[in-house]
Amino acid sequence: MNIGKKTYIFWFMKRSTIQDEMFPACPVRNILARLCDKWALLVIYILDMSGKENMRFMEIKQHMPDISQRMLTMTLRTLEEDGYVSRTVFAEIPLRVEYALTERGKSLKPMLDPLLQWAYDNMDVIMQDRKKSMSQNV
Repeated sequence: MNIGKKTYIFWFMKRSTIQDEMFPACPVRNILARLCDKWALLVIYILDMSGKENMRFMEIKQHMPDISQRMLTMTLRTLEEDGYVSRTVFAEIPLRVEYALTERGKSLKPMLDPLLQWAYDNMDVIMQDRKKSMSQNV
């Protein structure tokens, strides 16, 4: 993708990809690409900060009004496939499905909390730099 004078190459792991064929031993391509997509960390954060052991789909969705139901479903499936989130289906009418962090998901907390704090602490200056850069590239 060309933006101004710079060329950017974006690489995202497809949700259907189990392991990067070209770089099978690369943790960035095989783990972090899926974990650090647009929504996954936010879902993990919401499940962690809810104060509840389990959350239903619509409870999660209420905290993320800008995500479509389809995208939230895909994100939860990916997190479940990778072992960060558990999904429990209750045979009730209507069907009840609850999501919870697994031990692996909970193990992200010691790294996620400082990362989020860093983001809060630096957001204003990063946004200023971003605006400045965008105005220079026009």
